Amino acid sequence: MEQLSGGHIAALIVTAAAGAFALVLAGRLNTTWLVRLSRVLALVILGAYLAEQGANALRGTWTVERSLPLHLTDAVTLVAVAALWSWGPLVVELTYFWGLSASLQAVLTPDLDQAFPSIFYFTYFTAHSGAVVAAILLVFGLGMAPRRGAVGRAYVATAALAALAAAGDLVTGGNYMFLREKPSRPSLLDLMGPWPWYIGAAALLALVLYVLLDLPFGRRRRSPAEPHAPGPRGPDHSLR
Repeated sequence: MEQLSGGHIAALIVTAAAGAFALVLAGRLNTTWLVRLSRVLALVILGAYLAEQGANALRGTWTVERSLPLHLTDAVTLVAVAALWSWGPLVVELTYFWGLSASLQAVLTPDLDQAFPSIFYFTYFTAHSGAVVAAILLVFGLGMAPRRGAVGRAYVATAALAALAAAGDLVTGGNYMFLREKPSRPSLLDLMGPWPWYIGAAALLALVLYVLLDLPFGRRRRSPAEPHAPGPRGPDHSLR
């Protein structure tokens, strides 16, 4: 792994601080303010994503080979926006599993050529770190635990997106979801062998991560019903 840059270290610190701050606010704000906080974060993430697309278009670097939303981290960015805005059960689950696996990996080992203070530095970390913070806020801050069967749903959704990315790769010649080759920057895929074996290893790792992320909630599902978590439709709204 390459040495961490000052900009990367700063992004990691801000991500951790934002996640902790979101948890603190979730414990202190009432439902009305929690809805506002959630939607402000949704707009920040969406704004970063659109700003990156716009910047690429203005610079003439937007291409179908690289810029379509067919990477898993692109999907979780958009899903996180929907989850923060609606608090819908399925999109919250996907934000949780994808945000604390794919987006967290993107924050820890960024596939980013532009360093601070490039606009792409800010859009990249705002979108990816924002998805991580969204997962923390929704599930741990607001108590929107994944439902029974959430691992299976998330895994099927991941496989479906991979199939879509593969089709996109064939049509555009791109490398969406790194199905054709590993990213140029160091990542976990470097530990999983050559193509195509790392694809199967990554699929297995994704399943293991989803199961591990779901473990804290298995016991809760088997226990007697608990008070519902607050939600946008009132204090009795729950994802369980």
